[in-house]
Amino acid sequence: MTTKNQTIVLVHTILLFFLMVFLLMGCTPARQPDEFLPSQPSPSRTNTATLIWTGTPTFPINISTATPSPTITVALEKQLPGCQIPPDNYERIEINGHQLNLRTLMMLGVAQELYAGEINLTDSAITQGSYTNAVDASFGTHAGGGAVDLSVMAPGTYTLLANDIRPIIRALRLAGFAAWYRDFDALYAGSPPHIHAIAIGDRELSLAAREQLAGPHGYFWGYDGLPVVDGLPARDPHGGPIICDWMIDLGYPHKTTTPSPEEGTPQP
Repeated sequence: MTTKNQTIVLVHTILLFFLMVFLLMGCTPARQPDEFLPSQPSPSRTNTATLIWTGTPTFPINISTATPSPTITVALEKQLPGCQIPPDNYERIEINGHQLNLRTLMMLGVAQELYAGEINLTDSAITQGSYTNAVDASFGTHAGGGAVDLSVMAPGTYTLLANDIRPIIRALRLAGFAAWYRDFDALYAGSPPHIHAIAIGDRELSLAAREQLAGPHGYFWGYDGLPVVDGLPARDPHGGPIICDWMIDLGYPHKTTTPSPEEGTPQP
């Protein structure tokens, strides 16, 4: 009898043990789905940017959407506003045998960023600089500061990059130049195609260059900058000037002592 009771007690003990284990397992919280788990902080990323043009003025930049790459690409906006005030530095430098002042070169650097094409406006494209009377067909416009001629040929070739002319003209004008394209034979028989540019507001401009800005055949009047002997000057083939606030502050557009062709006599 005693043995039977002991067996019953043992069975009850075993059943009670398994019951307690089962109850304890039932009280353990279930694993939460991933969407309910606390979010983990993302690994830190370092944003880096390298711009070709780092001087004044600076441009807005657009940081692209973050990717798993540790580096986020930074690119200049495709449509930059331009019209920043040029620097006031007239130190002279020489590039490939051509003299320029730093103001002109830095403006060319701004135009290069706006254009972003294969022609190097700050170096190899320069075919005539400032402070020179070497080319008679330039009418003295290069005798002072702020004047530059730029090739529109593919680098190292004689292939005209016709599709680049319009973007370069616009970039130069936004950077503060009066600029026009001169086609083959435009100045004399055999004259090469190039872009002629005058830095607006350069305090060392020659008189001829000043006339190209605001004279009767000038940029601010909507003409092509070429002097004429008879008749009216030709209209600007690139659609007229881009006028920035800083140009107005300098007095542009304004009349010179020479009247516009439609005006008649000079105004006092």
